[in-house]
Amino acid sequence: MMAAAAPAAAGNLLGMPVAAGPSGLSVPMQIVILLTLLALLPAIVMCITPFLRIVVVLHFLRQALGTQMTPSNQVLVGLALFLTMLIMQPVAAEMYTKGWQPLEQGKITTAQALEEGAKPLRSFMLRFTREKDIKLFVEITHAQAPRSPQDLEMRMLIPAYTLSELRTAFQIGAVLFLPFLIIDLVVASVTLSIGMIQLPPVMISAPFKILLFVLVDGWNLVVGSLVRGFY
Repeated sequence: MMAAAAPAAAGNLLGMPVAAGPSGLSVPMQIVILLTLLALLPAIVMCITPFLRIVVVLHFLRQALGTQMTPSNQVLVGLALFLTMLIMQPVAAEMYTKGWQPLEQGKITTAQALEEGAKPLRSFMLRFTREKDIKLFVEITHAQAPRSPQDLEMRMLIPAYTLSELRTAFQIGAVLFLPFLIIDLVVASVTLSIGMIQLPPVMISAPFKILLFVLVDGWNLVVGSLVRGFY
């Protein structure tokens, strides 16, 4: 009777059934794995989409304007998220058509669906990844050089894409800083020449920078340039 009771006890945890699923993992373990993947999902989405470039450039722009926390982080992240959805919509649609749809119809296996669904994403990332960054991770992992870009593994492509996007975002941020830096230098020179040492130049230059940005329709130019850069 003791031997018969042992398997029954192993199948319950606090009165809840914990039978192993088709993968051999118990239900609680499957839940833990799923919650872990959901926790990592924001970081994954950030690293494989244009979200990274957009949000970094918008933060550089806010720093260049000198408006402190205006717009707020929530506004910048929300704008970056919706722009990312706009840019990635064709890629997501192609991934659904090539991967998920055939899987639902039972034409391909799960492994084949993952492979086919990853192809549009791989092609998208390859368009904006520098060869130098890809070479770096191929050398780090001591992997064999791929015969074609499509043969490159995602474990090397994703960090290479992230590095390339960071480099591009910092380049755009540096260009955005230049006109506002000139305004700061001019205002600082004027205030020092007339003896206004006690007054911070930033307090005077901030309205001029905001006025310049509004007059040139800066938001339209910045957002338009970011989106067009991915088409």
